[in-house]
Amino acid sequence: MREVRLALLEADVSYKVVKEFVATVTERAVGSDVLDSLTPAQQVIKIVNEELTNLMGGANAKLSLASSGPTVVMMVGLQGAGKTTTTAKLAGLMRRQLGRRPLLAACDVYRPAAIEQLKVVGSQLDLPVFEQGQGDPVEIAQAALRHARDHGNDLVFLDTAGRLHVDEALMDELKRMKSAVHPHEILLVVDAMTGQDAVNAASSFDEALGIDGVVLTKLDGDARGGAALSIRAVTGKPIKFVGTGEKLEMIEPFHPDRMASRILGMGDMLSFIDKAEAAFDQKQAAKLEEKLRKNRFTLQDYYDQLQQIRGMGDLSQLAGMMPGQLGRQLQGASIDEKQMAHTEAIILSMTPLERENPQILNASRKRRIAAGCGLEVVDVNRLLKQFDAMQQIVKQFSKGRAAGGRMHGFGRKKRLK
Repeated sequence: MREVRLALLEADVSYKVVKEFVATVTERAVGSDVLDSLTPAQQVIKIVNEELTNLMGGANAKLSLASSGPTVVMMVGLQGAGKTTTTAKLAGLMRRQLGRRPLLAACDVYRPAAIEQLKVVGSQLDLPVFEQGQGDPVEIAQAALRHARDHGNDLVFLDTAGRLHVDEALMDELKRMKSAVHPHEILLVVDAMTGQDAVNAASSFDEALGIDGVVLTKLDGDARGGAALSIRAVTGKPIKFVGTGEKLEMIEPFHPDRMASRILGMGDMLSFIDKAEAAFDQKQAAKLEEKLRKNRFTLQDYYDQLQQIRGMGDLSQLAGMMPGQLGRQLQGASIDEKQMAHTEAIILSMTPLERENPQILNASRKRRIAAGCGLEVVDVNRLLKQFDAMQQIVKQFSKGRAAGGRMHGFGRKKRLK
């Protein structure tokens, strides 16, 4: 149990929570029957994993949606937690997954450029933003709700003002807003990097407002996610969503069982598989397999693969999902965004004919491509050299498959004498 205790403390779980958790697991483990297929050590890990999952809520907690009229979601939290960006991310997720028509309401009238920031992230996700300038936040929230009813928006996200610390004025304003608009959900946005401070903020907001759930941001900076365990244990409120990166699509529902595996260092292969399935197109994969079989891998295929890798996110983030030694080896690795952007620019500067037949690229064509993407001819040559090396690997792969096929009886058979 010492290793479990250390793993939890290293993941920034509250000491009190760790102490109670270890006592619960010890009580359950001592005297329990060991399954035939498991060793005693594996049985303990199984119990630890199950108890961790139960402590974080057991199952994924979904957003409560109104049966009729717009669903009002009030986003609250301290400054710097990423509340405004998370509000837009969550609205985008609801539109992608549930086909909703969300409206973002700018109710933070104190922070400089807060309204402008919400408008920028809203435009990037093509989401409507309701704002009335520097007025009374409560009146703005009421006006936003009326606007949503009139324009057919079925989900309203209220981006409220944050403070550097919890104070009376902030809480009074939020209480007035809650009484005025009667939100279906009050979600607290907390920064996973703040560790135990996140737990204290969650307790304060829950006492004053009665929050319905928590959104944990910047989980990519704290891949183990110990704050998630402490918040649930201390407040009793579920963590509903987690922010996993800076990009606006990097938010996902919180799965306690997957987070339990991550805290224990066992990886999170289910989330990894979900990301891969979301990023990779089945039809495109089938086309690529056919091309590989015929040894016809082109620069266009190379570009498509780069796009799919980019869609899976940061390598260091994916490393946190990998179990064991592989995850530790990849921790800290990252995709060179600048180099990838250069590669994409070079390929996009080519004509469709050149992408399909790179062997036709002579000196004048290379100069035109370099000028078109703002790079040097040497950069174009470097890409072509990398692509040639990749083609050699593809050639060996297709030859290997063909040889394998003959070995299994698909080639010419010897005539028996």
